[in-house]
Amino acid sequence: MSSPLIPGLVGLIVGVPIGFQIRSMLIKKTAESQRRAAGGRKVDAEREAKGIIREAEIQARAEVLKAREAFESTIKEQRKQVHDTMSALNKREEVLAQREDNLDRKSEVLDRKEQTIETKSKAVEAAEASVKDREKTAAETAAKAETTLAKLAGMTREEARKDLFEQAKQEIQAEMGTFIRRHKEQATETAEREARAIVLGAMQRYAGSHASETMARTVNVSGEDVKGRIIGREGRNIRALEAATGVSIIIDDTPETVVISSFDPYRREVAALALEELVASGRIQPARIEEVVAAVEADMENKLVEIGAQACADVNISIADNRLLNKLGRLKFRSSFSQNVLQHSREVAALCGMIAGEMGLDTATARKVGLLHDIGKALDQDYQGPHAKLGADFLRTCGEAPEIVEGVGGHHGEVENVTLYAVLASAADAISSSRPGARSETTHLFVNRIEKLEQLATSFRGVSKAYAIQAGRDLRIIVDPATISDNDAMLLARDISTRIENELQYPGQVRVMVIRETRCIEYAH
Repeated sequence: MSSPLIPGLVGLIVGVPIGFQIRSMLIKKTAESQRRAAGGRKVDAEREAKGIIREAEIQARAEVLKAREAFESTIKEQRKQVHDTMSALNKREEVLAQREDNLDRKSEVLDRKEQTIETKSKAVEAAEASVKDREKTAAETAAKAETTLAKLAGMTREEARKDLFEQAKQEIQAEMGTFIRRHKEQATETAEREARAIVLGAMQRYAGSHASETMARTVNVSGEDVKGRIIGREGRNIRALEAATGVSIIIDDTPETVVISSFDPYRREVAALALEELVASGRIQPARIEEVVAAVEADMENKLVEIGAQACADVNISIADNRLLNKLGRLKFRSSFSQNVLQHSREVAALCGMIAGEMGLDTATARKVGLLHDIGKALDQDYQGPHAKLGADFLRTCGEAPEIVEGVGGHHGEVENVTLYAVLASAADAISSSRPGARSETTHLFVNRIEKLEQLATSFRGVSKAYAIQAGRDLRIIVDPATISDNDAMLLARDISTRIENELQYPGQVRVMVIRETRCIEYAH
């Protein structure tokens, strides 16, 4: 019994591992086949996804093309609409321009007609006024004649003779007044003409230059190293020089040039002389600068006396007082409206001498008054008052003659003129100051003076336009001929000139010219 079980057990033991091995092989084959099937499905899925993506891209491109075509068609339509609109606007603009031209022509025609109507109406009004004046004159003459006849009818012979005598006397007095006024005007014109001839002769005989001082002076130096020495270490030398002289020293890239700037010409001169001496000596240091500036200021006092003496010699007069010569020389470093006062004084002295010679006065006295007329401008600022009065007081302390003192003190009318020399100095001063280019004034002041002249003229009744020409020395006034007569124009010129004299300040004189003009215009159509 045991023999058949043993083979069965052996077979069972051998068969179980073989079965397991066969089963594992079957499982592996099944897994591999399933893996292969899964890989095939993945490839198919990827291929299918690529196809879907490609179809989507094709559809998107098609939609983009359709949208672009639709946009382009829309743009074309809009451009066409804009073009049509612009064409319509251009046509409308042309039509409006034609209408505007037509309106302008119609406006011009209407303006001409209005001018014609206005001219005719003014002529009619003038004719009516003339007729009314004539009627009034005729009525007055008739009334006077009736009164005279009535008086004569009730008068005796003696009474009529007496009345006629009174009337003749009144007429003669009126004629005498007209005669006196005419001769007075002729005498005034003759005096003005002779005075103008004398003044013009003096102006033509004198040909002086007009010196206009600037605000800076240049000093020449040799080499750029000199500029460095002038500046000094850390700027000590230039600061010491500016503090000692009261000027501004400008050292820039300009070759071999140092600029001295100051509003005071006297300080500029002192600084220039001191700088020239320092450069010449080569010793430029703060202590040395103070010594040189002090020495130059002391020498300047003697130089001022020399300048005053030279000015006296130029106009052929004699002055011995050094105080007076010093103040006269100081005028070289003073300016008025950019005109050098000493040069101006020389010119006034020459003009005074020439005018005095024409009038038979003492030419030496006239020249001396002219040279010293602005001496008050050289006095210190401690003195208060007009320069003419200050100058007269200073000359009185210097022992000058009374006619010299009175001539200087009265040349601006601040004191009563008791001598002709003050009038001569005033006239020569005006001539020298009013020459073209002699003095300068700011644009603002010039424009204000011109505007005030024109505003003053236009403030009068009947003035239509006013123009200030020739730098404000000639005022042309155009009046309305319907409002202002010829006699009124003469009175208007006088009134305007009087107001200019009383209210405005101006150099020289202003000529007032009133223009009254009647124009009759008619158009032939």
